[in-house]
Amino acid sequence: MNNFYTSTRDNSVKLSAKEAIKKGFSDDKGLFVLPNINELKIDMSNLSSLSYQDIAKLVLHKLLPDFSEEEIQDSVSNAYDGSFDDDRITPVEQLPGFNVLELFHGPTSAFKDVGLQLLPQLMKHSLDENNQVMILTATSGDTGKAALEGFKDQPHMGIVVFYPDGGVSEIQELQMKTTTGNNTKITAIKGNFDDAQTNVKQLFNDDKLKAEIGPSVSLSSANSINIGRLIPQIVYYFDSYKQLVNKGTINVGDQVNFTVPTGNFGDVLAGYYAKMLGLPVKKFVVASNENNVLAKFFSHGVYDRNMPFFKTVAPSMDIQISSNFERLLYYKSGEDSNYVAKLMNELETTGKYQVSDEVFNRIKEDFFFGYSTDEDIENSIKNVFAQDHYLMDPHTAAGYKVMKDYQQIDSETPMILLSTASPYKFIDAVKQAVLPEATGSTLEIMKAIHAKTGANIPANVLATWELPVLHNDVITKEQMEDYVNQKVREVFHD
Repeated sequence: MNNFYTSTRDNSVKLSAKEAIKKGFSDDKGLFVLPNINELKIDMSNLSSLSYQDIAKLVLHKLLPDFSEEEIQDSVSNAYDGSFDDDRITPVEQLPGFNVLELFHGPTSAFKDVGLQLLPQLMKHSLDENNQVMILTATSGDTGKAALEGFKDQPHMGIVVFYPDGGVSEIQELQMKTTTGNNTKITAIKGNFDDAQTNVKQLFNDDKLKAEIGPSVSLSSANSINIGRLIPQIVYYFDSYKQLVNKGTINVGDQVNFTVPTGNFGDVLAGYYAKMLGLPVKKFVVASNENNVLAKFFSHGVYDRNMPFFKTVAPSMDIQISSNFERLLYYKSGEDSNYVAKLMNELETTGKYQVSDEVFNRIKEDFFFGYSTDEDIENSIKNVFAQDHYLMDPHTAAGYKVMKDYQQIDSETPMILLSTASPYKFIDAVKQAVLPEATGSTLEIMKAIHAKTGANIPANVLATWELPVLHNDVITKEQMEDYVNQKVREVFHD
């Protein structure tokens, strides 16, 4: 088995897992991948007796071969022991006809916590004593606060978060702007998430910026383009399967389906990694909002981002460049980095590419794509609450409608819907669906929805309203390079 990570765009690249995590993003603009993952398998026979942390250690041991047992134990323990409000970390709730995998029990009430509690711990073990790293992160809402919480006050690390001005929910923005820590920097940018993400990627390969910040500080990412953020997300796929086995819903070896709301394709790609590691998954049902580049790809094999950009009620999915789809193309093309590089060059120059029939058919073997409009999302929140007294956030609701569409094709295979955030992080959409008559401040509306639905308001969300705002920066995307240079000096040199 090859223990080295390579680039999706250049198979001659060879890095250890620690080097790949520290670097985050390849010099050729590709993403780091481990070849031949399907040669590695997780033993499913004793899965039902393992804790979440035990499964995490198994997955990390397989995919991070240069980390010692002690480093993995330390990282997992620091990430998950006592930091989530449910000891199961990612509990599964059973509803009529499907199961909900709740990924919002971490310190910022979003699924990004699962990866971003662990990534800083892995980064800690990837740095030498003389290393300093500045994390650059673009966020469509939840990644930012989760990354800030994970990296806050970590030694030898700083973090800069960029988010689209006016493109996140009120509570998401407030969570970021009230972040404490002596190494945390946050700014809105005038533009959308794709503008932020594209420019962050360019900064990783900006020779002028690297010269200005000096050789002692390296740049890395906390987005799911960093494999140290992506790999922890594999764990909850195995753990949710274990929970269904322990509830008697399935037997070990039975196939299941997963429905995953997605923007950047990282969450669902983690599921595909789990399948390559041996999890018996029949189909991944991928849900977009009206920024439905992926759903359109599924109909004809053309990825075309040359379409209008929509601001929707599910802002974390307002994305047209799904970065992690590049990793899927790598595996589905038979790990052909030249082919992936060709497609990505076409995307950069023309805004679109078309995959071969062979690659397209391989993708369709494992994936089904669909999308939800804002109206679909509102109806899903309203209907599921009315039928099942279960309150969903708009991203989970986007997945629900596509899941129901797919269950017209396959109603027999047990279905697990990933719930990506607390409904209280997107209160406007939830209010419109279940309590449109509510008035007052956002906090008052939250409390009114709690009174009607009984759904708990996470303690961290409630506490946010009592905190002082510490960050108010707004810049243009052209100012991002200078902004990073300035913040590196503030964190590491002042």
